[in-house]
Amino acid sequence: MNAELSRQPRHAVDVSLDDLPTLQLEDIAEESEGQLVARGQAYAREYAVVRGKAAALLKNLAITQVALRVKYDDMRGQTGPYRAVVGDMYAGLGMPEDEVDKMQAAVRYHVGNIIRRHMTPRELKAAGLRPDTPIERQRDDRATRAAILQAHRATTAVDKSTPPPRSQEEAEDEQSDQPAGHAVKATADHLRLAEVALNMLGKFDRNVIKTHMTDGQRAKLDKELRDMERKIASLRKLTQKPSSKG
Repeated sequence: MNAELSRQPRHAVDVSLDDLPTLQLEDIAEESEGQLVARGQAYAREYAVVRGKAAALLKNLAITQVALRVKYDDMRGQTGPYRAVVGDMYAGLGMPEDEVDKMQAAVRYHVGNIIRRHMTPRELKAAGLRPDTPIERQRDDRATRAAILQAHRATTAVDKSTPPPRSQEEAEDEQSDQPAGHAVKATADHLRLAEVALNMLGKFDRNVIKTHMTDGQRAKLDKELRDMERKIASLRKLTQKPSSKG
């Protein structure tokens, strides 16, 4: 079929975006395979062009807003005069409100990246802005979500593979009935859980704790960390070999 299709002549299909209609199935029911493939390729090419133009337009729109923030000495974009002039920029576009909201959200993303390329860390701090770019925050968010998912999977695996508490006699009887790999699976799941727990602790940001937390929040975190220490100390009593004495 592919070889036969490749031999068929390609027919040019006009997919100009000027007054481009949304097709219905019956509109193209009589077209040949070659025409349908050519039409699909033409739409794909045009879509790629449109996406490229859209990205450039959004970045250029973001540049204009950053320039306005500079003029108004309002790098956070929160003063009344700045917000009014930007509101006028978007007013009268004739677009649905939800589409305008999506466009503004995309522009804010680019604004955040542009600002952090043109301001020093000291200037960002003086303006009350975070030093990390939206791109970096996105990357951190993805890493955090991945760590949470990993933790969920590890705890679920441990819950499933850990045998319930038994007396010594019951445990010995049960051991003989267990599949050969049952204990191996349980121990492997526990080791993986320890790795995940260490990874989660590594996600704590010193700057957030030191700079952004209130005294009360730091006290709460300190209590949680102390509880962790006690739990870890209790578990380490089981992992450390007893010292041999004379």
